[in-house]
Amino acid sequence: MAMTPEAKMQYLFTLRSKGVTDQRTLQAMEKIDRGDFVKGLFAERAYEDMPLPIACGQTISQPSVVGLMTQALDVQPRDKVLEVGTGSGYQAAVLSQLARRVYTVDRYARLVREAQAVFDRLGIVNITSMSADGSFGLPDQAPFDRILVTAAAEDPPGPLLAQLKTGGIMVLPVGQSDAVQSLIKVTRLEDGFDYEELRAVRFVPLVEGMGQE
Repeated sequence: MAMTPEAKMQYLFTLRSKGVTDQRTLQAMEKIDRGDFVKGLFAERAYEDMPLPIACGQTISQPSVVGLMTQALDVQPRDKVLEVGTGSGYQAAVLSQLARRVYTVDRYARLVREAQAVFDRLGIVNITSMSADGSFGLPDQAPFDRILVTAAAEDPPGPLLAQLKTGGIMVLPVGQSDAVQSLIKVTRLEDGFDYEELRAVRFVPLVEGMGQE
């Protein structure tokens, strides 16, 4: 079901009211219809600001969190972006509107296949999706200008920090999986890393290894 103009206005109003104010982020989220990524029973709730369950016990994040993470990532048109945790593919599709190239990995091959099918249907050609253990990043494509992690680790994973360019930004939730986590923004400096805490969030845990379908 496509978004009506009224629903779209309400959707963007909700995003703004939750702090998503960056114009490019809002334009990307207006262009990518979340309804394309929500299937089955929950399709009619695609435009509500809430996380929804998807296959393999994972979730599609609530739109305002996708917006805040995208905004914090500050993606530039020439950037190469790594997303860890493809999930439904919605976040990668939003990033694809802002970046030159998006690499997205997920430990569940089924999620990658289903997301890729949506990218193909929407004609999005600048996303490379693959099933891999995202906690190790993608060394053969590194370094990245931006890295986004959509699952919570106790600390930013070392391999991902190592794959970030100097001046690059990584946004990820950190904290114990059963408690409230913090969304943090990590900027790689010449001589180390700068950490900024953005807000409290709740994400599925970042798990090493490949998922069983």
